[in-house]
Amino acid sequence: MQTKPNILNKGVFFPFVSASLKGISQVFLIENVITGLLILIAITITSFYLGIIALLSSFIGTLVAKLGGADEKSINQGLLGFNSVVTGIALAIFLTGPYVWFVALVGSAVATIFTAAMNHFMKKTEVPILTTPFIILTWFILLSTYNFKNINISSKLMPQDLTTWEINIVGEIKLIEAIIHGFGQIVFLDDTISGILLFIAVFLAGRKLGFYAVIGSVSAVIIAYVLGAEHTLITAGLYGYNAILTIIAVSAVFNSENNRFALFSGIIAACLTIPITASISIFLLPYGLPTLTMPFVLCTWFFLAARRFLPNL
Repeated sequence: MQTKPNILNKGVFFPFVSASLKGISQVFLIENVITGLLILIAITITSFYLGIIALLSSFIGTLVAKLGGADEKSINQGLLGFNSVVTGIALAIFLTGPYVWFVALVGSAVATIFTAAMNHFMKKTEVPILTTPFIILTWFILLSTYNFKNINISSKLMPQDLTTWEINIVGEIKLIEAIIHGFGQIVFLDDTISGILLFIAVFLAGRKLGFYAVIGSVSAVIIAYVLGAEHTLITAGLYGYNAILTIIAVSAVFNSENNRFALFSGIIAACLTIPITASISIFLLPYGLPTLTMPFVLCTWFFLAARRFLPNL
């Protein structure tokens, strides 16, 4: 009599854990178990609670994909788990109330379904969905809290009136911290040690990836400073994380090997995330919503679409 595979069986359990860790690494557009493990450690040393949420979110996203009968290759690459990871972390950070952990984990499950749906809708365009499911789902859940009593949005995200908005550029920019914090902010961390560990995680996946990521972060700091962005936001890495993801996507992950201008295109795309970040943050200010990775998505889409007509871009 043949028995059904059990997830606790070694032949199922270890591939499941591997896929889940790759789901975490795919937040950085990387398919690597060690990178995923280092990212998880970086999150956990900053916040044990967020580390647990990240791990459970990845497990849940991977499990939903398996139970839903998704393509095994996509599951094993972590492509159906990364949106679940960032959704779970974001909701755990930006929500308050007695049921936050429950909403975060349910949100991570829904993120996988949303990812599958968007992959279906966009497959003919051949444009990657990236973190779009995470962004849209997180924004909608945060907005829904205004009609619920037991789940509330964080006080840090309260809506602000644009008529009273003033930019504050006082304070010094700590260059090294700004560059390092850009890595941490990809997973909502504002911690130097975690940022260093995350850089190592990227570098171990590939020296070129690490090199590109540093260039993206440095470019973001320079452009943000030249444009006169708030110094505290620059130092916190809030102008850097979208640039890092964008240069990795444009110059490495979604680039053909024959494109000799890939790095240049990636730098331009990374720099473009700065004004896009500034504009989106102002647009969302009256709604009290975070920018998340929307600048990364828009700039990456822009350049990947342009390559259809400008193949050397």
